[in-house]
Amino acid sequence: MKSVYLDNAATTAIRPEVIDRMTEVLKENFGNASSTHSFGRSSKALLEQCRKNIASYFNVSASEIIFTSGGTEADNLALRSAVRDLGVNEIIISKIEHHAVLHTAEQLKNEYGVKLSFVDVDENGFVNYNHLEELLKASEKALVSLMHINNEIGNILDINRVANLCKSYGALFHTDTVQSVGHFKLDLDQIPVDFLAASAHKFHGPKGVGFCFIRKESGLKPLIFGGEQERGYRAGTESIHNIVGMDEALKMAYTNLEKEHKYVSDLKSYFISRLKQELPEISFNGGCGDLNKSTYTLVNICLPIAPEKAPMLQFQLDLKGIACSKGSACQSGSSQQSHVLSTILNKADLIKPSVRFSFSIFNTKEELDYVVEVLKNFVNSKI
Repeated sequence: MKSVYLDNAATTAIRPEVIDRMTEVLKENFGNASSTHSFGRSSKALLEQCRKNIASYFNVSASEIIFTSGGTEADNLALRSAVRDLGVNEIIISKIEHHAVLHTAEQLKNEYGVKLSFVDVDENGFVNYNHLEELLKASEKALVSLMHINNEIGNILDINRVANLCKSYGALFHTDTVQSVGHFKLDLDQIPVDFLAASAHKFHGPKGVGFCFIRKESGLKPLIFGGEQERGYRAGTESIHNIVGMDEALKMAYTNLEKEHKYVSDLKSYFISRLKQELPEISFNGGCGDLNKSTYTLVNICLPIAPEKAPMLQFQLDLKGIACSKGSACQSGSSQQSHVLSTILNKADLIKPSVRFSFSIFNTKEELDYVVEVLKNFVNSKI
């Protein structure tokens, strides 16, 4: 049986070079970075070099990079501290944010009584910037949290425009860039973002590590208390091998960005072309069918299948060795419909099965041909 992995928006395979580097560190740099002896100093030097390297990709100071366990912790750190410590009394988000932001904002509303406002999105899931400005005009001390790239439909937010809007109205801006870091260049010296979240396993690094960019003199306070690690923002012994793995993965991602961007973009274009050719009745959810308005790493398609046949689709794909997703990995085990698709699709399309396919440098056009053939056979079958 073939094995085709097209769920890279959920997690990516670790590059072999990253595994080699992490293995080396696990063997040679096992000291606690907070210890003052030579073993600790060796780990500390490695840790701070990684911090400098990562900061350089975003044109920021090393002191503005705080290592976390991943994107979810980074999102929580920014949102919770902004409400608890920075005087934020309103959070502005969209209804199609990742649950790490959506559920955190809802919890903060319950805990602190902050106002929770939702910016409008159109039928394709794109943010209405005029409505965002209206919300900002009416706010006192707001935090805007909008993801750069939607993890389900791939829409790209104009974060520069949003950041400048927030700045002009005295609002804070947090953006979840889990789907864009390692795939797009972000110059944070030019984009006035206050807080940003990233996760290594989305760009061929290890799971369990990410970082939060925190703008200098933000006033943000820690969520996790204990030691003075991470400049007091995040207590706990740093996972040196994971941080080194993230640094190595990010270095490779940005060193090879142009070449790999083109390769994966070609895969997406080819897949769209083949789908339209073999299954002309399918539709593309959100803006994912337009390479100019969406990330080059994924498509989310709605298939012309009778509702009674829909439950079998994921099973059949898995049976054929194809790994994909009906939404984000965080909710794939849930029987509930995607909150993103529920927001943007009409009732007729919502009862049809939608599937997200996401690509990486390890995929091939031959694999995509196989997937198209499996989809075509399933759509035309009498199951």
